Amino acid sequence: MPAPPKYTYYRSTFYHNGKQYSARGKTQREADRKADQKLSAMERGEVATGGDVAVKKWAQMWLDTYRASSIGVGQYKNYVTYIKTISAAIGEKRMNDVTPEDVQNLLNSQAGKSKSYVRHLQHTIQAIFKRARISRHILYDPAEGLITPTAYEHSRRSITEDERAAILPLAETHRAGLWIKTILYCGLRPGETRALDWRHIDLDGAILHVELAAKAVTGLIDEPKTAAGIRSIPIPAPLLKSFRQAQGAPDEAVFRQPTTNRRHTKISMSCLWKNFKRELDISLGAELYRNKIIVSKVAPDLVPYCLRHTYSTDLQTAGVPLNIAKYLMGHTDIKMTANVYTHTANESIITAGKMLDNYYAQEAFEF
Repeated sequence: MPAPPKYTYYRSTFYHNGKQYSARGKTQREADRKADQKLSAMERGEVATGGDVAVKKWAQMWLDTYRASSIGVGQYKNYVTYIKTISAAIGEKRMNDVTPEDVQNLLNSQAGKSKSYVRHLQHTIQAIFKRARISRHILYDPAEGLITPTAYEHSRRSITEDERAAILPLAETHRAGLWIKTILYCGLRPGETRALDWRHIDLDGAILHVELAAKAVTGLIDEPKTAAGIRSIPIPAPLLKSFRQAQGAPDEAVFRQPTTNRRHTKISMSCLWKNFKRELDISLGAELYRNKIIVSKVAPDLVPYCLRHTYSTDLQTAGVPLNIAKYLMGHTDIKMTANVYTHTANESIITAGKMLDNYYAQEAFEF
């Protein structure tokens, strides 16, 4: 027997916010009635109007429409990185199909990474879905109430006295020496050292002026990220002598690549540090086999920022007030400086003990 004829449906189309939608019915009258009901629901915000779009497509639309015009190149690239992480997990899903469990599992998969990365990723996820809800692309926000997973709190440390005793002699002979001493004696960020020109160094006044910085993502030389980054720093005598010996033309970069004589890049400066750290390791007694270090003696967490952190603790040990230290470090929030000052150096504790002993002795307190 021939198959029964398929039932014929009638379609009624309508427009909402410039987009075409449709409704079907067994009669044209039913289709028109359903279209009117659907349009009214959309106007009341009871029906999502764009939830069929894939997450990765909407995320890119969100970035280009709502964020790109107000952020720099570096921050845009950071958002691209976050969106790649989001797309790898739920990018192919329709916005309407994403559940709170999907979003939470996505964030949980980043547990153990740096606290900063996890926090920024979470903020990006929440911003993407919040905007989708505001725009009526979805009826509810699956990212609302996200729980932040355990993340690694990256902490800086000062160099030890043994490390200082090994670093300073090596800095006198190694090609990275002036750069090492600039961070240690003036507390500059690595990106600030890359932007440093000789015109920024007042040898007569013994003052170093921080006016520019290399952007973390793009490497472009521009003004510091915040106004607090612009500052003038006194140059201690040991560093001033080294600056005088290496002085160049006012518009020349202070730190240049040895082969090209051009300003250091992020990569070339990283290579400079690795070479310095290798030589430091050898000086500390590292074991070599065919010129390769097989047993290291240098601490694995020793990074250039440890030198900057040491400058901050040296300010504390020298008795520099917290508000002045905040300025010299280029911190926007005094809490950032205070966090370093809480890591009180042993010398400060010993000195405080001696001061109390002298005080008690002079006052002849009886116990």
